[in-house]
Amino acid sequence: MEPERVTGTLALAVFTAVLGSMQFGYSIGVINAPQKVIEKHYGRSLGVWPDMATALAENSTEEEWPQEAGQHPDVIMYWSLSVAIFSVGGMLSSFLIGFVGNLRGRVKGMLMINVLAVVAGLLMFFCRMWKPHIMVIAGRAVMGFYCGLASGLVPLYIGEIAPKSYRGALGALHQLAIVTGILISQVIGLDFALGNDRMWPMLLGLSGAPAVLQSLLLPFCPESPRYLYILLGKEDDARRSLLRLKGNHDPTPELEEMKREKEEADKEPKYSVLSLICSSVHRQQLLVALMMHLSQQFSGINAIFYYSTAIFEVAGVSQPVYATIGVGVINTIFTVASVVLVDRAGRRTLCLVGMAGMCCCAIAMTVGMKLQAGFPWMSYVSMSAIFLFVSFFEIGPGPIPWFIVAELFSQGPRPAAMALAGFCNWTCNFVVGLTFPYIQAWLDSYVFAVFAVLLFVFTVFIYLRVPETKGKTFKEIAAVFQKGRKRPRQHPEDNGELQELKTFSDA
Repeated sequence: MEPERVTGTLALAVFTAVLGSMQFGYSIGVINAPQKVIEKHYGRSLGVWPDMATALAENSTEEEWPQEAGQHPDVIMYWSLSVAIFSVGGMLSSFLIGFVGNLRGRVKGMLMINVLAVVAGLLMFFCRMWKPHIMVIAGRAVMGFYCGLASGLVPLYIGEIAPKSYRGALGALHQLAIVTGILISQVIGLDFALGNDRMWPMLLGLSGAPAVLQSLLLPFCPESPRYLYILLGKEDDARRSLLRLKGNHDPTPELEEMKREKEEADKEPKYSVLSLICSSVHRQQLLVALMMHLSQQFSGINAIFYYSTAIFEVAGVSQPVYATIGVGVINTIFTVASVVLVDRAGRRTLCLVGMAGMCCCAIAMTVGMKLQAGFPWMSYVSMSAIFLFVSFFEIGPGPIPWFIVAELFSQGPRPAAMALAGFCNWTCNFVVGLTFPYIQAWLDSYVFAVFAVLLFVFTVFIYLRVPETKGKTFKEIAAVFQKGRKRPRQHPEDNGELQELKTFSDA
């Protein structure tokens, strides 16, 4: 068999798709650096400081602003809403991934939703022209709605166009683009760049810039051949798409695989989100998919970003914001390592190593934070554990859940599965962001002990339940879940589907 290769068209298609992921990451990180500056503008807009007009004169500096900015209850409420509304938008739109992806195709779906990103960027860029708190919240809500769709459509498209031998590496680029977007937002959000009084609207508005570039490039990207053949039945169009994506080769084996998958899909009922939840045939795949996203969000990675600055301050770092950016750099470097390793070491192996390593780091952080008052050098143990924690996360638990869902499901239920996984991810993100400050106040330095326990549970689950998908076709992956099934007598309401899995094969 002729070895698979990455052509220029395939590289262009993947690069164009992950621009949406970069926009997702940028939107996650951009709101944090200029928090104090934005809160002061919220205070002015809300009229909570009568003398604000003087403080905001054209020749004023940030030091001249009221020091109590951000402490007023109304400002705190609107700021919290500005942060949280992003996740709410993602939770709502994640249910539409399948609908948008199937409506006109993966490429046109990504093109359509870019309108949302541009509108969101413009709302935030021009926020000072009206009421900043209303404009920013509206922009963040629309951007969250966009990112909820993009977080599903991008891995869906890449998973369907990637050659089997590169599917993991190309799928991991989604997470690499996310962490790159976060790092970019951290760097240009520094005070001397755009995170200052005059430039912060531009900083927020730039979150829509990747959508403009992506819109210019998407018309040159081939549609998913699996979408064309299996969903639309357009074999000739699928053949042309394969030739564009993979160069001059014989696409017959791939078309034969799609033909078999189409025949099986035609026998299955059409899957909505509700029907997938109720389906006994795909219950084990869905459990694995959702648990992978639960493990990503409840691993404690968001808590690390919330807590890292405080730890660096205790350790005596004079500029903790730069140390936090250092965490972002580590984030990016080890995501690159995951891209290189995922198709060699395998998904299951990297997730196991990552989860086990994070569990050990969480224990080290708990010990370090508990003892650093009596032993100042223990703060450096905590710092080292933070960097290692992030490294282990990006090796496996960070990137793999996003694309493994597309590998676990056949063409029929895949969009609905991506929608459910996306909703699970966004909901967990929202829950962690909402509850972590209270858990931190309650448990103090023991907060990471909770994550250590969760990480141990997730490690055991992956070991027992998650199959290895490296180098397998979609049909072969489905066969892993079907192996060991017992076919009982048919029940009328199952429409001839297989019954619930009685056993589950290890990888």
